[in-house]
Amino acid sequence: MESAAPPAWPCAGNNAAEDDDFYWDAEAEAELQAIEAAYAAESAKRRRLPDWSNTSVTPPAPFRPRHIPAPSAASPSSVLPPPTCRGHVRARHQQVAFSGKIVYCRTPSEVEKATAEILCKIDRMKASGPVSLGFDLEWRPFPRRGEPPCKVALMQLCMDKTHCYLMHIIHSGVPPILKSLLEDSSSVKVGVCIDNDARKMFNDYDIRVQPLSDLSTIANVKLAGPQKRWSLAALTEMITSKELPKPSNIRMGNWETSVLSKQQLQYAATDAYISWYLYEVLRSLADYDVDAEKEIV
Repeated sequence: MESAAPPAWPCAGNNAAEDDDFYWDAEAEAELQAIEAAYAAESAKRRRLPDWSNTSVTPPAPFRPRHIPAPSAASPSSVLPPPTCRGHVRARHQQVAFSGKIVYCRTPSEVEKATAEILCKIDRMKASGPVSLGFDLEWRPFPRRGEPPCKVALMQLCMDKTHCYLMHIIHSGVPPILKSLLEDSSSVKVGVCIDNDARKMFNDYDIRVQPLSDLSTIANVKLAGPQKRWSLAALTEMITSKELPKPSNIRMGNWETSVLSKQQLQYAATDAYISWYLYEVLRSLADYDVDAEKEIV
C-alpha cells in the first residue's frame, strides 16, 4: 500500500551559505582530527588503514562481460585458480571510492535539511523516469552481554555521484520528513539484501522502507552465468573490475560513537554510492537471453 506523499518542503537555492550548517566544515574537520588522534594512539599496534581521502577515483568503467559464456566443466581454463598461501599473490584491483561531497548529519535539524534537499532532487528528476536511491545501514554488530541487538546507527542515501547523505540516526532519531521519504513510492531504494535492511528499520524504528529493489536479483536477470546470491563487493568487481574495500575494523566497528571518523564516513558513503551506481548500470542492460547466447557461441 502506498503511503501519503511527503510533506511539502521549500527547496534550497544555489546559495552555498545556506547549507554551511550541515555540510563538512573546518570546525567539524578539527573535531574529527582530535578524535582520530585519540583513536590512533589506542590502535598503534593495528595495521594502518589506507588514506581513502587521497585516492583519486573516477566513475567505474562501462560493463561489457555479458556475452562471455559462463564457466563450465568443459572449459576449466576460464576459472581462476584459488589463491595459495605461498608463491602467488592475487592481483589487486583499483579500489572504488565515493569522491563527491559527504553530507554528514548528526542532529534532527541537519537530517531534516538534508532530507528536504533529497526530496527536491527527486521532484526534479522523477519526470524523466524512476528515481533510484542507494540505501544502506550500519550498526554496532556486537551488543553488550545480555543486551538486545544494537539499533541501526547510520543510514546512507545516495542518488548521484555528487552527494552522499549520511544520517547518524542513533543520535538524531528519524524526523517525520525522513520517515515520509523512506515510505514514499517516488523513489526506489536499492541495495544488496535490501529486504534485510528494510526489516531492520521496521524492527528498530517502525518504518516501512519501500519500494525496494535487490541488486542480486537484478544481476541474476541481466548477467550471464548461474544464479547466485551476489555480495556488494562481488558484484562491484564483476561489473566495474574494481575492488570495494571492506576492512573489518571499519565494517565491524562502533557506529554509535558520537562523531564518526573520516574512514567510517568514506566507507559508508562508498557503499551507498556503489549500490546506486550498480543499479543504474544493471537496469540499462537488456535481460540476459540464454538462447541468444548459445547462438553466439
